[in-house]
Amino acid sequence: MTRYILRRILLAILLLVLVSALSYFLFTVLPDADPAQLGAGQQSPTFLGYMKEIFLHFNFGYSYRYHQSVLSLIVDRLPATLSLIVGAGLLSVALSIPVGVITATRRGQRFDRIAMGTALGIVSMPVFWLGLILLYLFASDIGKIPILPGANSYAGLTADPGQWFKSLILPWLMLGATAAAIYSSLLRTRMLEVMGEDYVLSARAKGVPEPRVIWRHGAGAAIPAVVPVLGLEIGGLIGAVVLTEVVFRINGVGLLSYEAIHHSDFPTVQGTVLFVTMLLVIVRLIVDIVYAYLDPRVSFA
Repeated sequence: MTRYILRRILLAILLLVLVSALSYFLFTVLPDADPAQLGAGQQSPTFLGYMKEIFLHFNFGYSYRYHQSVLSLIVDRLPATLSLIVGAGLLSVALSIPVGVITATRRGQRFDRIAMGTALGIVSMPVFWLGLILLYLFASDIGKIPILPGANSYAGLTADPGQWFKSLILPWLMLGATAAAIYSSLLRTRMLEVMGEDYVLSARAKGVPEPRVIWRHGAGAAIPAVVPVLGLEIGGLIGAVVLTEVVFRINGVGLLSYEAIHHSDFPTVQGTVLFVTMLLVIVRLIVDIVYAYLDPRVSFA
């Protein structure tokens, strides 16, 4: 197991180095008309110097628009982004597991058709469009049923916990709905396969209660198969955070990246890209290790 974890860590480090090199090429070598460097008469850093600053000093550069280091900008806005990702992730898991299991055990029935049809519709929607629909329906300022805070309503968790929770309900729904639709469909498919296995049929023949057969033997074997997909979808979730923060005007890393692109703030764009990449690599590493523990068929060799 130790060798497996070390190998995954080495691969993660290699991926970070490759992404950093690509980032240097895109944001330092190609754009030789950086307004900050031209205005100050500065030269682009060397590749080795750039890599040293990133990996040894965690120096992502200096934003000439905000007049402070990019790392401090990211740290200031990170809590809002993490609140979105964690909340949407928990919501998607909480919705997808019961929906996936119930639809598998009621295949072809009304609930199954409604749930899978709804899942297909949600997956087909652009994320930003779903967010605009939620604002149009439920936002307190422009909604037809004004029951929840809309855009520009986010407050920090430490500043106002109640407002923090209420202001994130619609963004969580926007982010978590698509992921929940994907997970529930995959879990349903896997559950249908598992429920036909010999050990499940044997448990039923022995008189094991049906709820125990479904949740322990069926869902217990089907859920680990969805874990790798969760790791893949985390990337999509983080990408959708940018759209969510723009739609709801949440002052997070995604909105920071969007504004930096809009104002050609190359150091900030570069820093946010590298930081998000690091976050993705860490999450994928954790998912790989968890999946290895959950599924004994995974080889540690």
